[in-house]
Amino acid sequence: MTVIALIDYGAGNLRSVHNALVAVGADNVAVTADPDTIAKADRIVLPGVGAFAACMNGLSVIDGLVEAMEQRVLGQGAPFLGICVGMQLLADAGEEHGTHKGLGWIGGTVRAFAPQPGLRIPHMGWNDVVPSFPHPVIAAGEAYYLHGYHFADAAHVAATSGHGSTFTAAVAKDNIMGVQFHPEKSQAYGLATLERFLKWRP
Repeated sequence: MTVIALIDYGAGNLRSVHNALVAVGADNVAVTADPDTIAKADRIVLPGVGAFAACMNGLSVIDGLVEAMEQRVLGQGAPFLGICVGMQLLADAGEEHGTHKGLGWIGGTVRAFAPQPGLRIPHMGWNDVVPSFPHPVIAAGEAYYLHGYHFADAAHVAATSGHGSTFTAAVAKDNIMGVQFHPEKSQAYGLATLERFLKWRP
């Protein structure tokens, strides 16, 4: 039985993500912050809602959690999906309320959208997902976004969207990927994205 570790660090839309994963066929979703469970999981999903620094701190204060993620994902190649701030935490740093160190798995910095006349911040609602290259998980379509910061100058951009200017909608590197949108709120498109993630064999 495939175990999906849905990481519970106090900063994610856990129930909705859990339900969406189950809806597309995940048979064993463990909502967990236990490093031993994460170190043995077949796939790992990191949700995220709120401020970059608070989310990174939430991960860091759980003894052994980041180390278990690094062991399983970076060391052993388990497929990983970061959602919204969970994707942003992959960056080198985030600039929300000062500069804060991220996981550093994918190069780049999380920055605020630049104010423009008539531009609503945070970016909220349905918008495009435009793939940058063919990827087994990312497809063209429309998804639901809610964020005031974006993954700027990201390495390994897998998809883009636009809000005032082009921003990173998804990143993908080897067995690691992240999406800025919320698949659990993106109806059929989001469920299809999660289903492809469950079938992905990087």
